Amino acid sequence: MALAFAVGTLGNVAGSALAGVDTVWDVSLSTATQIVLGNLVGMAIGLTLGVVLRVSAAAIVSYFVVSLVLPGILVLLASVREWFLDLQPWIDWNYTQVALFEGATNTGEEWAMLGSTTMIWIVIPLVVGLLALRRSEVK
Repeated sequence: MALAFAVGTLGNVAGSALAGVDTVWDVSLSTATQIVLGNLVGMAIGLTLGVVLRVSAAAIVSYFVVSLVLPGILVLLASVREWFLDLQPWIDWNYTQVALFEGATNTGEEWAMLGSTTMIWIVIPLVVGLLALRRSEVK
């Protein structure tokens, strides 16, 4: 994360110099913290899929399905079923992660939504995967 911020800083300085515009530093500390947390949540989802599936190829494909296909399906479901519209932020991992990247997780309810999606998509599957891994035979 530190390397990504360093590259972003260099890109901001170089890009503004090449374009001949003033360098703008408009990311607050709280927004930067939420971006780091969003990246950590993304890595935790990948770790969880790896532990649960225990096959690298399946975990990689599943990560892309969870992060690219499933959000579209959930948005579509929310647009056609009114009852799901209020439920979506509580179960859609991508919805809460995007809010983190935008620095828009500010209220207690939004943090509770993040906690709910983290519990559903990371904590529970990781515990199940670790329990299964603990009982598996080493080959």
